[in-house]
Amino acid sequence: MSRFIAIAAIAASYFVFAILLNSVGTVILQSINSFELTKPEASVLEGFKDLSIAFVSFFVAALIPRVGYKVALLAGLLIVGIACFFTPVIGNFIVIKLLFASIGVSFALVKVSVYSIIGQLTDSVKSHSALLNTIEGIFMLGSLAGYWIFSFYVSPTPNKSLDWLNVYYLLTGLITVIFVLVLFSSVNNKPSQAHTTSFLNDFIEMIKMSYQSLVLIFVISIFLYVLIEQGIGTWLPTFNNEVLGLPSDVSIQMTSIFAAALALGRLLAGQILKFINWYAFLNICLVSMALIIVVLLPLTQSIKLGSVTSIFDAPMVAYLLPLIGLMMAPIYPVLNSVMLSSLIQEKHAAMTGLIVVFSALGGTTGSMITGYFFELFGGQQAFYLSLFPIGLILISLYFFKTATHKSSSKNT
Repeated sequence: MSRFIAIAAIAASYFVFAILLNSVGTVILQSINSFELTKPEASVLEGFKDLSIAFVSFFVAALIPRVGYKVALLAGLLIVGIACFFTPVIGNFIVIKLLFASIGVSFALVKVSVYSIIGQLTDSVKSHSALLNTIEGIFMLGSLAGYWIFSFYVSPTPNKSLDWLNVYYLLTGLITVIFVLVLFSSVNNKPSQAHTTSFLNDFIEMIKMSYQSLVLIFVISIFLYVLIEQGIGTWLPTFNNEVLGLPSDVSIQMTSIFAAALALGRLLAGQILKFINWYAFLNICLVSMALIIVVLLPLTQSIKLGSVTSIFDAPMVAYLLPLIGLMMAPIYPVLNSVMLSSLIQEKHAAMTGLIVVFSALGGTTGSMITGYFFELFGGQQAFYLSLFPIGLILISLYFFKTATHKSSSKNT
């Protein structure tokens, strides 16, 4: 029973952070309406979230084993719980920036803690893999649920009302329950004495790795991928609202299709990759993404804005465009898997640090660039911009495949 409570505690923690992390697109849409911001001004929320994750991730690997995983997990929940409570109390864009900074800081603590706690709760490679996949699956469920939870607090028509911020009272209550669950769980809180490497050594190791051609090609690839994913995912609610003419609440609900497509795409990829080479598969995914953009975006120019009151009234293109997530989904985990598999075990921690940092930088860059072009040229042109990084990834994949082949030959 104690093991079940511990699993429930970390799963619930991951669930609520999925809601918070993936709410950035919704909050950008509402901030534009409520605080009369431009799109580039609102897009900085992605930076507050991602850059804080990257910054804190440099330190937590060395720090958390010393203070204990349970303490770190509780600290993350406490920080974000306080931030959620004060967001509707103060109710301005500055506090929303601080909220997303706290989400980033807290998630860095929580992610490292959860991954480490999974190791405490399992005793074999098979059980570890099963529990990790279960927790990641729950994360995707949280992402899906978040769009619907926020949509219930959002007015269908754009206005300056801050009533939508009341959703954070609900999330504060949920975080409080999870905090108590973690507090009384059987997660081992004894600080580790085995961790001897310092932050400085870990940082130097990451810098050294980034000079290797294989690693450089890899981080460029994941940077470009996350740039595309966050550029589309973050601005899809605004695209639905301004380009397709959907009410704000329906725009957010329709974006949940994108999250569902990402989840389904990763599940299907796990089975497909048993029968097809990863390089061929990722090329198919990238070309399919480009085709979806080229074929579907022109259809959004002929939309007749009507009386849409629910998802059932939305035009067909609003259902089809988010399905780009199906093709997009496998790219990031496959790249990470191929990269880590080509390295010796001792280099995995340093490589994971680079993955976190360049993913965060890519997410921030993608959101801000898309927001800038959205403001200047409109939503269709901003999404067309994704074709450029897609083409660059196709090129980088070829060199990545060649480099990993050489690296694997050296290690064998």
